Amino acid sequence: MPSTVEKLSPSRVKLTIEIPFADLKPHLDKAYKDIASQVNIPGFRKGKVPAAIIDQRFGRGTVLQEAINAALPDAYGAAVADNELVPLGQPEVEVTKLEDGELVEFTAELDVRPDFTVPEFSELSAEVPVLASTDDEVEENLQVMRQRFATRADKEGAAEDGDIVTLDLVAAKDGEQVEDGSAEGLTYKVGSGGMLDGLDEAVSGASAGDTVEFTSELVGGPAAGETADITVTVTKVQTETLPEVDDEFAQMVSEFDTVEEMKADLAEAVARRARVEQINTASDAIVSDLVAKTPFDLPEAMLTAEIENRKQQITDQLARAGYTLERYLEDTEEETAKDADEFWAQVATNAETSLKAQIILDKLADDKAVTVEQQELMELIFRRAQQAGTSPEAEMQHMMEHNHTSEWMGELRRGKVLREVVLGASVKDADGAVVDVKSVQSDGSLVTPDEGAEAEAAEQAEEKPAKKAPAKKPAAKKDAEKATEKKPAKKKDADAEA
Repeated sequence: MPSTVEKLSPSRVKLTIEIPFADLKPHLDKAYKDIASQVNIPGFRKGKVPAAIIDQRFGRGTVLQEAINAALPDAYGAAVADNELVPLGQPEVEVTKLEDGELVEFTAELDVRPDFTVPEFSELSAEVPVLASTDDEVEENLQVMRQRFATRADKEGAAEDGDIVTLDLVAAKDGEQVEDGSAEGLTYKVGSGGMLDGLDEAVSGASAGDTVEFTSELVGGPAAGETADITVTVTKVQTETLPEVDDEFAQMVSEFDTVEEMKADLAEAVARRARVEQINTASDAIVSDLVAKTPFDLPEAMLTAEIENRKQQITDQLARAGYTLERYLEDTEEETAKDADEFWAQVATNAETSLKAQIILDKLADDKAVTVEQQELMELIFRRAQQAGTSPEAEMQHMMEHNHTSEWMGELRRGKVLREVVLGASVKDADGAVVDVKSVQSDGSLVTPDEGAEAEAAEQAEEKPAKKAPAKKPAAKKDAEKATEKKPAKKKDADAEA
């Protein structure tokens, strides 16, 4: 089918496409057949109504419209392929000429991937933090593990720092209880400072059965940020005893026989996580450098839609958490924006960077003919299921029902080509030492030189090594591993959840 391209801007084109009636005829025949099977006309069997009668009863235009609508997607797809365009959105289609028996002409205006030149990977660089000692974090993890296995005993007398108190709490304002302002049976460690300002001072020295009052600013619920009168009744006071960190403790919480072995395993887990964070930091920095060194303009409609989508997501997340944006900015130390205007400006900047990165990586994946194996897609589905706490079957069904297959395949292609970009870039830590990205595996473990050589040979031969089934871990070790899991830091960009 003949087609021509008019460039309206670097990222928008107008396609003019002709469909000869010879190509339209199969669609016309099907349209007549479909209409004939749906109508009842006296004197004709259902499905056997002649075309002339259908034209007379319903109009030739109705049939043509149905046939044209059926023919347009294939004609549009062929024109896009013939002209080597990469659409970045849905086209605006208009039928501009209809000569019955001769041809149909239509135009399609669409945003397309603009032309740009990607820099050599060796021109990209990133600086990452130096890997810190694991000692402090290992000690923190040990304390968490000890806390899990702590024993408690009821205490007579006043609560002191480190004691565990059970509380009933009521918040009131102007003599009336605030909405969602009460709770019973709360467990709180005196001196932890983790609930309400002034609570530690109020319950210190209180005994079981005592009631104390103080004033504080509420941190959650519909009245968050408002000052209220707090009444606390202490129902129980307990002392807490932590187990000693010895070989017996190691055997109880892990698969190891000695403390030294357990600590070594914890240290390795901390180190692996630190390496993963360092590589992720490097990837983010290299993507930013890649975008900065690959100048092109995004389609305006595409960028506007992405910014509005992110704004809506953030607004919804804040509302579900009971936050206003102003309150979120005030309470979140990691957030760098000083006010709402600066925050939304950062959202827009992050949206633009993200879209550009996606377009650049897609182009690289196309140029390098990056493919995705079925096994890789299944591994992604398993990871998504693990992260969401669902089953792989549920994730698979979600993918099929919502047509996410191509989207998830694109995600995998971009991930594979991004790894190649990072490997080709220069990565150094803050002390100037080169970070050997290639030696760090996805779980943060280090590949040995022999393993690295084997992996490189397999990659060059386009062979995928068989994946070993993960060893089943003893239930006790899961407690030790959980202790090494840190809560993710709040993001500083527009993707952050309140």
